[in-house]
Amino acid sequence: MYAQMSQSEHHAYQAHLFIMIEFTTGVAFLMSSLYGAGQADSHVANLAAVAQSRRTEQTIIREIVRPLKNENDIETYLRDQFSDKPILIDIAWCESRFHQFNADGTVVRGIKNSSDIGIMQINEKYHADEAAKLKLDIYTAEGNIAFADYLYNKYGAKPWSSSAKCWSQELAKK
Repeated sequence: MYAQMSQSEHHAYQAHLFIMIEFTTGVAFLMSSLYGAGQADSHVANLAAVAQSRRTEQTIIREIVRPLKNENDIETYLRDQFSDKPILIDIAWCESRFHQFNADGTVVRGIKNSSDIGIMQINEKYHADEAAKLKLDIYTAEGNIAFADYLYNKYGAKPWSSSAKCWSQELAKK
């Protein structure tokens, strides 16, 4: 993600990191002077967790403000979201080449099964009701990706077994 930023985004990111480091260092110094070094360490760890949480909140806000529409944004988002589940990135590539929408703005549908929807080719006949119960819209990039994560956590890669020939080859290349 960092490598794909423009120069001005790099500077803004570095400035943000500098501010966070300065803030954390200042708080650590203050906490250690008030409570002693041992307890300050746990408070600093809590602050780091809060900072990570805020980064995640900012990512979510940015995604709401700027919906994922093109394959470059989608690929970046997938690589960030599924850094711990790279198989899902390979599945997305094999299923849709990271496309949620066609050039005319309609949702990508499967070639062999037109009930398969979007980036992760979620089958609407089998999964639309369950996704709706989870308040996920599989017709949006974000909802499609989130429901794929849910499916993967529940069933592993089984829902995408029909494309396993493609994504298993992608995994073998790595």
